[in-house]
Amino acid sequence: MTTALQPPLPSHPLLRLSLAPRGTMPRPIDGAWWPRSYDLLAELPRLLGGLPPEWGQITSVTFSGSKWSATPGRTLVCNQVVRLRRTVTASDPDTVVLLAPGQGRWDLLVVPPDTTEHAAQVFMAAAADDHS
Repeated sequence: MTTALQPPLPSHPLLRLSLAPRGTMPRPIDGAWWPRSYDLLAELPRLLGGLPPEWGQITSVTFSGSKWSATPGRTLVCNQVVRLRRTVTASDPDTVVLLAPGQGRWDLLVVPPDTTEHAAQVFMAAAADDHS
């Protein structure tokens, strides 16, 4: 009998996400996300898998067409279909909008992947600040 050694599991980098506390007042930004690339299909599973359970199942993600790589109209993430909506308006090219039917809408500031760690921490702290 032979024993095959399993290769080490690939390292899964931590999700870089900072969320604002949930309050009674609506906020223009609900937090900040610092992806490692602009490849939405690669980044989205980590983001959706790391969201708070009370956000429910995200079924739609709206993102800037000028920033992210090409994507299909929908994809399977965390065993559910997620509709991907590319927008070409320049109103908020640095945000993604997450929708969960019956639960709500969340707008996340996207910190550019090539941002330095110090600058990213400043952006993420400001986006999650309860007083901003």
